[in-house]
Parts: sequence; C-alpha cells; structure tokens
Amino acid sequence: MSTIYFTKEHEWVKVNASTAVCGISDHAAHELGDVTFVELPAVGKQVKQNEVLAAIESVKAASDIYAPVSGKVVKVNSELEDAPEKVNESAEDAAWMVELELADAAELSALMTKDQYDEYLKSL
Repeated sequence: MSTIYFTKEHEWVKVNASTAVCGISDHAAHELGDVTFVELPAVGKQVKQNEVLAAIESVKAASDIYAPVSGKVVKVNSELEDAPEKVNESAEDAAWMVELELADAAELSALMTKDQYDEYLKSL
C-alpha cells in the first residue's frame, strides 16, 4: 500500500517500497489555473530534497516544482509534455510527474500526511 505525503510548497509524494512518485497537489493545480506547459527532468538526474525538480507554467504563472524527497529520477510522465492540461484534471493521480528511486526514507518525516496537509490548507 502506498502512503502519500505533502510539502508546504504543495508537492506530493506517494511511496511504494523503494520508489517515490511525485507531483503537485490538487490545491496547487487549482491555484495555477489552466496549465499550459510542464518541464520534466531527465531520467537519471539526481535530486536532493527541496531542490528544483521540474517546472510548470499556466495562464497565471510559472513555478518551480521542488523534490519532496531525494533520489534519482527513474521515470517521467512524458504524457504531460503533450497534454499539460492533465495536471488540472488529475493532479494527484494521472498527472504524476516523476518517479524517483528513494534515497532516504527518513526524509519523509519532514513532510505532512494528507490530514496534516488539509489542516495546513485551512491556515492559508
């Protein structure tokens, strides 16, 4: 069973054993408005927690997406390059952005659970 965690910058990560699938939250997708472009990292890229992982552009803004955990990019969702609007349709599922080989599971303790994230959103 996978567990989902969130950052204060509105990224999410679902962990399955040694891999972590990452994307942006439904809240972030809603705040961005219509997504027009997603720039994904190269497979094989090493990232550290909180480093820039990808970029996203919408009709409202351009934003960096930060790595919720450290790891090596093992897969990217290339469908988003041709259909960035999927982020607006399914940000926390079909519009996942990258899959990382998880470097340090202990980093998850710095993230929020779904319930904690929902409480955090109420404070914004």
